[in-house]
Amino acid sequence: MLWLKALHVIAMVCWFAGLFYLPRLFVYHAATTDLPGRERFKVMERKLYRGIMWPSLLLTVLFGFWMLSLNWPYYRTQGWLHAKLALVGLLVVYHLCCGRYLKAFQQDRNTRSHVFFRIFNELPVVALIAIVILVIVRPF
Repeated sequence: MLWLKALHVIAMVCWFAGLFYLPRLFVYHAATTDLPGRERFKVMERKLYRGIMWPSLLLTVLFGFWMLSLNWPYYRTQGWLHAKLALVGLLVVYHLCCGRYLKAFQQDRNTRSHVFFRIFNELPVVALIAIVILVIVRPF
């Protein structure tokens, strides 16, 4: 179980690294005016999203559900876990939104400003704080 938990946390850290960094790249991409710069951001964003974020998301979910399956009778009654899973669901939606913004940038159709992406970039921080508190403190 501890190995599984370690793998879950490692995957989660990698996923969050992408959730923090990709929107930051969007901030800079949205503010970039030169063609070489925009093309460079397209490559960086695509590699981050496909090569790091998707595999990390899938491994986080896989290891998480594997751990749940080992003691489901206990976990299904835990309110903190239900709240955590709801937040993880919102993070998956956030991840997919990042994919939509990535596609817009790839097609040179982004309409959002760098200010929007600065705000958008803060959402996973709030989720991470809440998830860590739920898992460690287990307030309910």
